[in-house]
Amino acid sequence: MTSTSPQNKHLRFFIGGRWVDPAGTETLEVINAATEEVMGRVPAGTAEDVHRAVTAARAAFDGWAATPLQARVELCSAVARKLQERQQEIAVLIAQEMGTPIKVSMMVQAALPAITFGSMEHLVEQLPWEQRLGNSLVVREPVGVVGAITPWNYPLHQLAAKVAPAMLAGCTVVVKPSEVAPLNAFLLASIMEEVGVPPGVFNLVTGYGPVVGEAIAAHPDVDMVSFTGSTRAGRRVSEVAAATVKKVALELGGKSANVILDDADLQTAVVDGLKKCYLNSGQTCSALTRMLVPRDRLGLVEAIAAATVPHFKVGNPLDPETALGPLVSDAQRTRVREYISRGIAEGAKLVCGGAQPPPGLERGYFVAPTVFSEVTPGMTIAREEIFGPVLAIMPYDTEDDAVRIANDSMYGLYGGVWSSDTERALRVARRLRTGQVELNGAAFNPLAPFGGYKQSGHGRELGPYGVLEFTQVKAVQL
Repeated sequence: MTSTSPQNKHLRFFIGGRWVDPAGTETLEVINAATEEVMGRVPAGTAEDVHRAVTAARAAFDGWAATPLQARVELCSAVARKLQERQQEIAVLIAQEMGTPIKVSMMVQAALPAITFGSMEHLVEQLPWEQRLGNSLVVREPVGVVGAITPWNYPLHQLAAKVAPAMLAGCTVVVKPSEVAPLNAFLLASIMEEVGVPPGVFNLVTGYGPVVGEAIAAHPDVDMVSFTGSTRAGRRVSEVAAATVKKVALELGGKSANVILDDADLQTAVVDGLKKCYLNSGQTCSALTRMLVPRDRLGLVEAIAAATVPHFKVGNPLDPETALGPLVSDAQRTRVREYISRGIAEGAKLVCGGAQPPPGLERGYFVAPTVFSEVTPGMTIAREEIFGPVLAIMPYDTEDDAVRIANDSMYGLYGGVWSSDTERALRVARRLRTGQVELNGAAFNPLAPFGGYKQSGHGRELGPYGVLEFTQVKAVQL
């Protein structure tokens, strides 16, 4: 393995406005997903490090909450400008950390965080900071110290989706990024320092979830935990946080259904559906991984999918022609391959792809884009979140049958509906038990509330709803 590049070797945490030595000596290696080489190193935090960060956030809270709203907005805007200036650097870094193809990394991994911080100035006037209700003045106040625990798949975007609205609301934050892709968080911390965010408002501690994450969730001076990650880990966060009855917001897994109705343009719907399934190599919680199609069109859908998949170039994420990069880690690659093998064992029809490495890509955490058909609702690949480039095509008989299959999931994060009749598509969308639904491939809206039903979590991120998540409601009787 190659040695760590100096710019990606971080020895200190950002706590209380300063770069401070960790309490322990253990470090974590960050692996380049395409080369399997060490590309960075960060400290492995401890409960003591978390306590120092929470203490700094608590000390800063009263002053930050009392800071005029416009001043908080201006700091968020300053962060947005710096993120924009460093967009190319961010895109390349995350392409290496987790394998996102560079074009997608520019458009999503690097652009969305700047958009989120920049959107704060446009949300201020929309928010109900105060309103009269009879003889009461109802006010929104910051919830307090927030622990933000974020995943590796959209690492900087998920940080921005928590930190920006929390700061705008008047909260101070302790951040724990995923130990798998933490380097971008240090870049954000350096920007916070550069633009003059007051000491203690933003604090960064890296480390393992069972150590640093649980210490944040358990800490009595943390008023709220905002967690994005797996449903299994979300259950644990809730369990630990319950001991101090703190507020918890969870954005968890998904197994989202893409319902293609019998009057849809199949070619357009299937091709778009593959793109939505394979975005970020399928490492997307809202990926449309279940494609529901009319039973009598199943053969045609399979043919379209089989003809389309070879056009998804798999390879080096820094190559502009690459459509699918590697998965984030060896563990993730192993997990996805095991799901593919299980799909075959349970009788699903393998249309293309499979568990073997793509030709010529034995090094790097690559998985071939895979399509299964004749998938039934009871199969493992129809029920569990795979988090890789694996599509399950599921036939249905009637519109009611399609809705039933779509809702037959413990998840409820996202969904899609395709129809030549927009009103019909909307009627079906209203019946889906999910936090978001896109009609006919509609674009992602970074200001729309994002979050799930059922075991996809609770609470909402992004836009005005994302800011309100970090507030408490107080009624003052007049």
